[in-house]
Amino acid sequence: MEALLFVTSSDGKFREAASIWKGPLERVVLDLPEIQAATIEEIARAKGKEAFARLNRPCVVEDAGLELSAWGGLPGAYVKWFEHTGLEVLCRALDGFEDRSAFAVSVLCRTDSSGETIVTGRLAGRIAPRPAGEGGFGWDAIFIPGGHDRTFAQMSAQEKDAISHRRKAWEALAERIHPTRGERAGSGLLETKLS
Repeated sequence: MEALLFVTSSDGKFREAASIWKGPLERVVLDLPEIQAATIEEIARAKGKEAFARLNRPCVVEDAGLELSAWGGLPGAYVKWFEHTGLEVLCRALDGFEDRSAFAVSVLCRTDSSGETIVTGRLAGRIAPRPAGEGGFGWDAIFIPGGHDRTFAQMSAQEKDAISHRRKAWEALAERIHPTRGERAGSGLLETKLS
């Protein structure tokens, strides 16, 4: 089975994808421009188009976001800019709201010569009163998935991977491009860096 190319510079995203994907996964690191857009899907679509144009091979890109219900879905695609101010700031910004519910979102775009396949994984949860935990990456220290009392950053990698928004997206992609694939036959992990 040919390896699926996953274009990402994020060690965390690659590690999580590799633990979920049922088959060989090859990491390709490209410096892709990231457009500023209102939706996570628009960003993933643009990154997918650019990655395919550079590689001329079928590939997958991901963009993720955090949607806060009290803010009407913001910061969404802009969450990484909010992260730069510190996760504590995001927690404090919700102190005046009763509703701390949120959605973790992962959008994958697989692009090839015939077009693109877009899938989304969404996981309901809430924003913690303050950052907690040492694991994970990004905003994992403030997101508590529904039905749990710990942030992603307080969970083991296996616990997070079993329930995450990323798992939902990768499983949806597998169903779209390999609807009859069985259990993981064995994964192979490769890494390529391109400039």
